[in-house]
Amino acid sequence: MRRDDTPPTPATCPTTARRDTLPAWLLLAPFLAVFALFFLLPALETFWLSLTESSLTRTSAFVGLDNYHTLLNDPSFWESVGNTFYFALLTVGPLCGVGLLMAMLVDRFARAAAWLQGAFFLPYVLPISVMTLIADWMLQPSSGVVNHVLGGERAWLADPHWALPAVAIGTIWWTVGFNMLLFLAGLRNIPRELYEAAALDGARGFTLFRTITWPALRPVASTALILQLIASLKVFGQTYILTSGGPFNTTRVALHYMYETAFTQSDAGYAAAIAMAFVAIVILLSLLQAWIVKWLAGRAA
Repeated sequence: MRRDDTPPTPATCPTTARRDTLPAWLLLAPFLAVFALFFLLPALETFWLSLTESSLTRTSAFVGLDNYHTLLNDPSFWESVGNTFYFALLTVGPLCGVGLLMAMLVDRFARAAAWLQGAFFLPYVLPISVMTLIADWMLQPSSGVVNHVLGGERAWLADPHWALPAVAIGTIWWTVGFNMLLFLAGLRNIPRELYEAAALDGARGFTLFRTITWPALRPVASTALILQLIASLKVFGQTYILTSGGPFNTTRVALHYMYETAFTQSDAGYAAAIAMAFVAIVILLSLLQAWIVKWLAGRAA
């Protein structure tokens, strides 16, 4: 018999392959059903809505890409996108950097690790209403803790230049505990034998971090950066509760503008177009960041 006429082995038989993958598809079926029902179908409905001229209570005529054409020439939309990018710039780097420092402190002081970990992570479990209440109290012009320490009476949340940075600082305090846990898990997966061997060779301090800690944490840092970028671009609750988008729309982010368009102006079609455009921007930025991180990791290697 020629080699080409050899019958397929059981491992490569299509029927056997389908039978082997059937348990996996059965396990995935509940997730796929939930994903299709609560994520994929609403996304398709939102895209269809963006092609219509609709209100919150009725769907009107099909208008094609008119909403997207209006969106491209809408200065309010681009201003809100700019505010969103500015907020991400203020939060992504500090959240990852401070989270790494906190994780290293917890890992370094083993005896107080439980207390430090609890103190650093505690703000993350607070609901957003409590977080904004604490931030608003601390930033009050006359009775706030911040002005008491700094010796001034600045109205932080009413200042066009300081309102968004103030919200960003409150967000960093609130959510940095999550990144601390990510980096702490990465630190505890590094074999201690590597540090002991490097110490025998005379490595100390920053040399240990540069040659052992950071290379091992690079995948964790990449994940934290991507997750934090997406979370920062989706900001809404903090600015809505603390500043209502003011002063002078300097803290009105993209999701806030979409909310106002839908529920204040009752223009659901245009709000859906804002949502779809913003989702596309978030996906593109996330892919770009992942590519940059991968490229930098390749250069470092």
